Amino acid sequence: MPTQNEMTPRAAWLLILAASAILMITMGARLTTGLFLSPINTSTGLGVASISFAMAIGQFVWGAAQPVFGAVADKWGSAKVIILGAVMLAAGMALTPFVSSQWGLMLTMGVLTAAGAGAGSFSILIGATAQRLPAARRPFAAGFINAGGSFGQFVFAPLMQAIINSAGWIAAMLTMAATTLLTIPLAWPLRKGAGLAKADPAVAAPPKPADVPGIGLGAQIKIALRDRSYLCLHAGFFTCGFHIAFLVTHLPGEVGLCGLPAGVSANALALIGLFNIAGSLTAGALSTRYRMKSLLALMYASRAVIIIAFLLAPKTAMTFYVFAGALGFTWLATVPPTAGLVGKLFGMRYLSTLFGLTLLSHQVGGFFGAWLGGLSFVAYGDFTWMWYADIVLALAAALINLPIREAHVVRAPAMAAKASA
Repeated sequence: MPTQNEMTPRAAWLLILAASAILMITMGARLTTGLFLSPINTSTGLGVASISFAMAIGQFVWGAAQPVFGAVADKWGSAKVIILGAVMLAAGMALTPFVSSQWGLMLTMGVLTAAGAGAGSFSILIGATAQRLPAARRPFAAGFINAGGSFGQFVFAPLMQAIINSAGWIAAMLTMAATTLLTIPLAWPLRKGAGLAKADPAVAAPPKPADVPGIGLGAQIKIALRDRSYLCLHAGFFTCGFHIAFLVTHLPGEVGLCGLPAGVSANALALIGLFNIAGSLTAGALSTRYRMKSLLALMYASRAVIIIAFLLAPKTAMTFYVFAGALGFTWLATVPPTAGLVGKLFGMRYLSTLFGLTLLSHQVGGFFGAWLGGLSFVAYGDFTWMWYADIVLALAAALINLPIREAHVVRAPAMAAKASA
């Protein structure tokens, strides 16, 4: 039976399910943007490079917003951040059909939509649950929440493509905008104090421990940024972002270059999401048994092998589907071990912020993946050099994760105690 200030089992499951559902919607909105690139280009005539740059801005803003919103969530609560993000995300998507310039797209898709999705993304959701759950359940919760984002990709990619084909891209965009507002009621279980067991008046409460001295967020960030293991996580996650953003933005273009219908790209994106559900849950479970840095190195190296096999295979619909399934198993499965390592190194107090900073590095890579993909297409007429870059970066990420010191470095209270000694 839970004691006072502990979550009841029912509340813990409600918290995990709500966070997973929120990520399903926000990631469903983010990871289907590539389906709109060609329709927006046809409608506005802006060109692939210009639209890719606006989407690349969105990749960066999504990452930059997360440590900011993470710090706000650490101080004022996750529910308020998620509600604000839902309004921004819905507004950005609803306004996109009414702009026809690159600057307009940069504002709607690049800033409003991306920042709103960032407010309801990994760092805030995983941080909110990790702070309330016992250590033994945190890796599973991270994997389960991450699987929710993959399920959103599986659901919304074919749905958005079907609406684009039947009613046009504007109807699809407005449908997605309305759907994002569902994250507002889902934020209820994430409010401060929700789900805590009430004290039994017949049972004496245990003595309250003395407050442990701590340091501020700024000091903790400085400690983290001087730690080699934390910086290695950033470098590996940069590559992950480059890879994912390139594919999300330009996989439909690669499918088109191979003379295949647009439905193949939507199905491939859906399969990536479906297989990543299994990958995320597996990564969350394995993170409790094996070294998380080894899991990350293995996943990054496998991506290089998968891409090489894809380039050598004949470009049929089945090739894209097999590629999507194999790649999907590691797609966002890097998130649970990365978040787990950040928590293991620095504790839970500032997890939303510190993990948010790793996601910023992820999205700096995402910016270059989306933008350079568009430039490569304009300059060479295909994405060959991007695939080669992807292979090199994946192998580099695998090597970079190996030196990580998977041991507790310093929590803020411990550092404060040391400083006061």
